[in-house]
Order: sequence, then C-alpha cells, then structure tokens
Amino acid sequence: MFQSTLLKRTMTLVVVSLLASAILATIAFLVAGRSATLSLELDKALAQDLEYKELFTNNPDYFNDVNFRIFFFNSTYATGHDYYLVNADGEIINSTSIEDRNVSISDSTHLIPILSSLKFNNLNGLDYYLYDSLNIDSMIVITRTIIIIDDNPCYLYSLSYINGFNGLVVKYLNILLLSTLMAACAMLVPAYAFVCKMVLPIQKINEVAMEYGKGNFSVRADESHKGEIGELGQSFNFLADRLSQSISDLTSERNQLQDIFDVISDGIVVVDKNSVPVTTNKAIHKLFERAEKNNMFTERLQLIPFDDVWEDFEDCISTGETKTRQIDTRDYAYQCTIIPKYDSTDNTNIIGATGFFRDIFEEQKNERFRQDYVANISHELRTPLQTLRGLIEPLSDGMVKKESDRQRYYQIILNETMRLSRLIDDMLELSKLQSRTLAFKTFPFNLNDLISSIEIRFKPIMKEAGIKFSVQNNYGKLPTVMGNPDRVEQILVILLDNAKKYTPAGKSITILTDYIETEKKVYISVADTGQGIHEYDIGHIFDRFFKADRARGKKGSGLGLSIAKELLTYMGETITVNSKYEEGSTFTFTLTKAEVPDVWD
Repeated sequence: MFQSTLLKRTMTLVVVSLLASAILATIAFLVAGRSATLSLELDKALAQDLEYKELFTNNPDYFNDVNFRIFFFNSTYATGHDYYLVNADGEIINSTSIEDRNVSISDSTHLIPILSSLKFNNLNGLDYYLYDSLNIDSMIVITRTIIIIDDNPCYLYSLSYINGFNGLVVKYLNILLLSTLMAACAMLVPAYAFVCKMVLPIQKINEVAMEYGKGNFSVRADESHKGEIGELGQSFNFLADRLSQSISDLTSERNQLQDIFDVISDGIVVVDKNSVPVTTNKAIHKLFERAEKNNMFTERLQLIPFDDVWEDFEDCISTGETKTRQIDTRDYAYQCTIIPKYDSTDNTNIIGATGFFRDIFEEQKNERFRQDYVANISHELRTPLQTLRGLIEPLSDGMVKKESDRQRYYQIILNETMRLSRLIDDMLELSKLQSRTLAFKTFPFNLNDLISSIEIRFKPIMKEAGIKFSVQNNYGKLPTVMGNPDRVEQILVILLDNAKKYTPAGKSITILTDYIETEKKVYISVADTGQGIHEYDIGHIFDRFFKADRARGKKGSGLGLSIAKELLTYMGETITVNSKYEEGSTFTFTLTKAEVPDVWD
C-alpha cells in the first residue's frame, strides 16, 4: 500500500493543495490587512489634522503667541506627525524637532518646494495629499492648513508616516498561519484514510489484471464497490470471461491444427523473416535421421542439416519465389518445397516462409525395385522362351533329321518348360505370400526328424558336387517347435541350394542348430565356406530377383531367398545373414518352441 504510486500522488496533491490554500489565504490576508490598516491609519491621521484645523480656525490667536508655537512644535512628536510652519515666502518658521521626527530630513529647504508643488485634495475643508513611498508597507499623509500670523498667511504642513502592517496584523497573521497548519495536519489523516479506501480496490483490480497477464483467468475483481470502481471491476470480469472463452476456443483450434499438423507425414518448418524456425511438426525431427550430421553448430542445422536448404529459405523470403530442391544420395533422398508467407493484412509484405519436406527414398527405392522387377521378370521369362524358340523352329522346319538329335531337343524343351513353370510358380507363391492370400497351418512338429531327413537327402548331392556336408547340433535333441514342417523343409532346401550354388568343390556346407532357453527359440543356420557376399550386396540379398554374382551366370530365378523370408515372416519368425566376401556366408532363421509336447512323436 505504501508503495502505491496513486496513493503517493494523491497525498502529494492533498498536501500541495493545503499548502497552496494556506499561501493564498496568507496573501489575501496580507493584502486585506494592509488595505484595512492603511485605511484606518489614514482616517486617524486625517481626523487628527482636522481637529487641529478646527482648533486653529476657531482660535486664530494661538499661533500669534510665540511661546505657544514653541510648545506646539516641541510637543508634536507625541502625535506621530511632523509639522512645518512655512510663510508666504516659502521659509520654514517652525518645525517639529528633528530628533523627534519619524523620518529624518537632512535638508528641510528641499522639502518646501516639493510640498508647494503638490495638488491637494479637500476633505471637509482640509487639504490633504497621499504620498506612496517606495516601501510597499508605508505611506505618507500630507495635510495643509492656512494659519494667520500677524495678519500674514502661513501654511501648516502635517506629514504623517503610516505603516501597512502593525503588531495586531502580525499577530492575526501568525494565528492564521498556525490555524491553517493545524487544519492541514488534521486533514491529512482523513485524507490518507479516504485515499487508501479509494486506492485499495484499484490496487486489487491491478493485481487481477496482472493475473490475467499471466494467463490466470480464474480470478475475479470485486464488483461490490459503488460507483466507477465497481463498474471497473465488472468490466474486468466481463473482459476475463470473454478472454477466457476466446483463448479456450483458440487453444482448442490450435490443438486441432497441431494434431493435424503432427499427423502429416511430411516434415513442415515455418520460419520468420530472419529464417529463424518458429513452428515445426513432429515429423521434421525424425525425417533427416539418415542424413549426415556434419557442422551442426546452429539450431537450424540441427533441424535441417543442409546449408543449401537454408539458402533457399533466405532466397524465398527475399524474392518471394517458391523454391524446390531434391537431395539424392545412396543412403537417402528428400524432396524440398519452400513457399513464401505473406502478412494477412498486406499481401506484398513477406513475413517468413514455410518449408515442406518429404522423404522420397523409399519411393525411389520402390520405383527402382519396380523397374528392376519388370526387367528381371522379362529377362527370366525371355531366356527360356528364346531357348524354346531356338529348339522348336529347327524341329518345325524339319532341319533335325536324326532321331537322337530330336530326342535331345525334346529333352531340352521339357527342361526349359519345367524351368519356366517353376519360375511362374515361384512368382505366384511369392505374390500370394506378400499379399497374405496363401494360407497354411502351423502346429507343433519334431524338428530333429526333419533335419535328419534333409541330411539323408542332401548327402549324395553334396558328395557328387565335391562339397563336404554335415549337421552340427550344439544343444542336443531339439525341443518340439511351432511351424509348418513342409514350409520349414522348403526353407532349408532353398538355403542349401543357394549355398551349393556359390560353394566350389572342396569347400563345406554345414547345418547348425542351437536352442536358447531364455528366448524359447531354436536357431537353425546354413553355413558355407564359399565365395561369400559383397558388403554392398548384403542389404539386398532378400530382394526379389536379386543375384549376388550375376557375372558368373549362376542359374536360378533370384526368388528363393525372398520366398524363404516371406515364409518365415508369415510364421512370425526371422532370418538373418552374416557374410564375408571370399570366406563364406551363414543364413540363420528361428523357430519358436511349442508350448505342448510333440503329438507327432
């Protein structure tokens, strides 16, 4: 309360007003007191001189007596007047003793010409003249009476010196000042109480306004006061209600827009006219995870790690042109579009820019994959068809005469037809797996019997190819697993055929099995010591029609590993590959332990 500026100013105004009133009252009292005092003194002086005039007029012989004149002039000091008796020649005959004068005159001869030149007024037959001295508080009253001495006319001049203030006026002035001071002191207490009563509700409303400024619209001002303060409280409460509703509506709309903003998969960045980010969505913070994070010294490079993009922002803001850019590398690809942002009230004033960023790496990858897929299908289909055509045309033209040659041609045609049939079957099976239209059941089965069957089947094949083949069980007898035994067998055949294809004679292929109790998983691996896979090919090894070593013309459609992966994905399992070029490869897939004993055992 004591720190209130309004209280200080109001109390200062009260004090200044009281002081001003005291000063004005003092000035008014001084002016009125001077006027009244001068008027009283003037009347008193004129009344005294009028009595002397009547006395001397009624008794003209008094001044003929020299002793009377001496007595008169020696006793006039008691009257407070100075008297001068001047003859017709302007000579002073008698005067009040110098030591008794109110005002000493060093040279009386200079006074007579001045008195003679004055224009006197007349009051009841008495000539008088008022002479204002240079001192504001004093005045000289001059009267003139004609005296006949020895039949010669003479003038009796009376000089009365009167002051504007006397002791009584000073006393009254002191009383006035003291009473004004006491009244001012007495008024300060009720004035302070009144001002406090007036300032306190205003201060409360100010505190409410401060809370509104902080965003707290739940507080309310006191409306119980009468007059303008109560109306001000009502206005503040009405304002709070409207602001609270408006902010609630804006917050709701903003949250809806932010939700829409965040759902958008494209990254969005809004910058001001200085290219400083002011708004972003969630997608932008994850969009550039694959991009290099070099020279990230500024906040904006941490957001978008490309200097060229920020230069596009600056060019867009300065020129008002939409900027587009595509960033392509082996590991990522982005499409960038930046448009200017204009002031809503001035379509010519650019206040920032909005950038839209889209990760097109997968799109380009899919497009390349589609193109490769079409090319691979065309190639894989064209090869057996060309072979068939090359065999059927000479047979049709009768160019093959020998029966043994015809039988050989027929055998090749049959093999190529079967190869084409297998290719089409694999493509259809892979498409069904990927579209989830191929259904098969999973159930508990004995994996040990399946692996033993595979071992018996592939031993002669590997021996014929000169490849060492073995099965190594690191756990012992494997538990019953969940899955489809036919499909697991298909996966193992695919992996073994693939390993045989890239393993030269003298090398080895091994089936490794293991079980991890904590994971409830059985791990089956097909490891070879063949040529291995290049590190830049290993990421595409499960792609359709992908062949790691096309230059060597290995046979196969390139669909086997894709089918194996899709079969395992369908069963909820995984497959991984580890390889070192020219040292070999290891493909490992998982099967989950069954919760029930093997009913097929």
